[in-house]
Amino acid sequence: MTVNHAIPLSDDVKTLMSLFNNTFQSTHQTVLICCEKEPIYRPADANHPYHRIIFAHGFFASALHEIAHWCVAGKERRLLEDFGYWYIPDGRTQAQQETFEQVEIKPQALEWIFSHSANFTFHFSADNLTGDAGPSEGFQKAVLAQVHHYLIHGLPKRAQCWSDHLIDYFRPNSPLNIDEFFLPSKRFHSCD
Repeated sequence: MTVNHAIPLSDDVKTLMSLFNNTFQSTHQTVLICCEKEPIYRPADANHPYHRIIFAHGFFASALHEIAHWCVAGKERRLLEDFGYWYIPDGRTQAQQETFEQVEIKPQALEWIFSHSANFTFHFSADNLTGDAGPSEGFQKAVLAQVHHYLIHGLPKRAQCWSDHLIDYFRPNSPLNIDEFFLPSKRFHSCD
């Protein structure tokens, strides 16, 4: 495994990497590693015996987000760099941002579930820092609806396995509850 030692990793990030690698290295030939400037998924090749989920800057949220993408990707996509998905960097047009939000619903729903499974705060991401707006209200509602769908009907197999391992470590004997997942109210309350 390659790790950029110039970036100090928190104990929680080290634990996250260890949990993931102990869970999926032998069963799925996949490891979670840090750190590059941008997150990326690289399949195994002649120089690397394992598929690599590489997250950015040692950020816990980046690791959970990249794992979520891995959990959504099918077997064929897991053989392609970055799962073969398109990516347009910061500065996307409104139409490009809307397309981005559509493909991010399931990964961000899983990231939200993983975040709660690890007692970590989830934040929606528009991943468009130079754009004009953050995640749209419609996107946030769609992600919440997908979270509820997953919790009612079941998560994909790898996602369920990962959530279970996170819960066992970070919040033992405290399973997820659908009531934990809600959008913050935008209404102001009177102090009368």
